[in-house]
Amino acid sequence: MSSPEKDEIVHRYGDIEEMDNELPKWWLYILYGSIVFAFGYWFHYQVFRSGESPTQAYAREVEAARAVEADRVRAAGVMSNEALLTLSRDTATVAKGKDVFAQTCVACHGANGGGTIGPNLTDSAWIHGGAAQNVFATVRDGVIAKGMPVWGPQLGAERVQAVTAYVLTLRNTNVPGGKAPQGTNEAM
Repeated sequence: MSSPEKDEIVHRYGDIEEMDNELPKWWLYILYGSIVFAFGYWFHYQVFRSGESPTQAYAREVEAARAVEADRVRAAGVMSNEALLTLSRDTATVAKGKDVFAQTCVACHGANGGGTIGPNLTDSAWIHGGAAQNVFATVRDGVIAKGMPVWGPQLGAERVQAVTAYVLTLRNTNVPGGKAPQGTNEAM
């Protein structure tokens, strides 16, 4: 048996002897290095917030992918339900649509889309259909008999797409003080 200082038997279980040995230095260096790294990582991302967190990086990458997809949809020119829903997920398109809405639609639909003269755009009821293509056609072609002007020639295709994308983000938000539902309920 070795020297009693170094390999001292601590426990015996039948034929098994448990020795009290020192941990290898490389193992201790990895342990201490991991602890230092964890504290540095925590201070960098959580305490000082000096770096972009993984959640922020993911959100940035998703937004960039949505912008690329929105550009691809606009370049294709065909406005299907899927294409319009893709545009409604692009922050830049929705922001542009919100500006167009504020300039042209607020007088009839209210600042929050809850409706004044025009119908409430924040509920699930739609007079001329709540599918994305129906909303697009209503904005572009208007409904003169109901007082909805034709906006296509004045706004142009890109701005009609943008305002449609914004209106699609409003539906089913049910703002307080909104007008009573008009039309048929369409679950989206």
